[in-house]
Amino acid sequence: MKNEAYRANVRKLVILSILMVLAVVLYMVIDVNFANPKFFKFSMKIRTPKLLAMLVAAFAIGAASIVFQSIINNTIVTPCLLGMNSLYTLLHTAVYFFFGASSFLAVNANAAFIVDLMLMIVVATFIYGYLFKKTNYNVLYVLLIGTVLSSFFGSVQSTMIRVMDPNEYDALLLTLVAGFDNINGEIIGCCVLLLALLVFILRKDLALLDVITLGKDQAINLGVDYDRCIRRLLIGVTACIAVATAMVGPISFLGLIIANLGRQLMKTYRHSHLILGSSLIGMMTLVAGQCLVEHVFAYAIPVSVFITLGGGIYFLYLLLKKR
Repeated sequence: MKNEAYRANVRKLVILSILMVLAVVLYMVIDVNFANPKFFKFSMKIRTPKLLAMLVAAFAIGAASIVFQSIINNTIVTPCLLGMNSLYTLLHTAVYFFFGASSFLAVNANAAFIVDLMLMIVVATFIYGYLFKKTNYNVLYVLLIGTVLSSFFGSVQSTMIRVMDPNEYDALLLTLVAGFDNINGEIIGCCVLLLALLVFILRKDLALLDVITLGKDQAINLGVDYDRCIRRLLIGVTACIAVATAMVGPISFLGLIIANLGRQLMKTYRHSHLILGSSLIGMMTLVAGQCLVEHVFAYAIPVSVFITLGGGIYFLYLLLKKR
C-alpha cells in the first residue's frame, strides 16, 4: 500500500513537471516573432529574467510555506505571519520618506536588494534565534511575536505614508506591489546561490521534518534535537521569504495557496514530495498568471492582485472546511 502511494505521488510529480514545462514554453513563445532574429532575441532577453524570477520565487515561497506549516502544525498559516512582508514595505517606505525617490537606494536596484535582504535576514536571525531561546523554545510565542511585529511595522509605515509627499508616494507605490515586469536580472543569480547555500546548510534538519511532524515528544524519543532543529528551520524559513520578497516584492497569499494545494494533491507525510509538489504548483501559478497579465490585461493589473484575490477566497474556503 505504501509503495502504491509512493508511486502515485511520483506520477503526480511527473505530471506537474510536464505541466510546468508546458506553461514555461507557452510563456516564452506566445506572440514571439521567430521570423525576425532581432525581435526574437529581444523577446528572449525580456522574458528570460522574469521567468527565472518566477521559478526562484515559487520554489522559495513553496518550500518555506510547507516547512513553516509543519513546524507550527497548522496548514492555514503562512510565513507572512513572521513579519517579513511588513518589514519589506516599511524599509522601502522609510527610504522614500527620509531620502526621497531620487536617492541612491531608491534608484539603484542592486543596492536596494542588498539592503532589503541583509536587514530582513538580520532581523529574522535575531528575532527567531535569540527570542526563540528566550521564550524557552515555544513556537507559539515566536509566532505571536511575529504577528505583533507585523502590526507594528504596518503602523509605522502607515504613519510615514500619511505625512509623505504625494509625488514620493506615487513612486513608492510601484515598489510595494509584487510584480515581474521590472525584474533586475543581475540579482537572480545571487538569489539562486543563497537558496542553494541555505538548502545545503539545512539539509540535515530538512531530512528530519518527517519525524518532527510526529510531535515534540515522539521526535525527542527518536533522538532528534527538537529545539535546535526547529530554531534552525525557522530561521531558514524567514531567510527564504526574505530572498523571495527582496527579489520580487511581497506576495502574501501565494504560500497559502500552493502549500495547501500541494498537500491536498500529494496526500503524504513525505516533505520531499510536498515541497517539490508545492514548488511546481507555485511555478505554474506564477507563469500562468504573468502570461494572463501580459497577453490579456496588457500589464494593467499586476499578477499579485490575482493571487491576493484568489488567496483570500481560498483562505475563507479553508477556514470553513477545516476545523
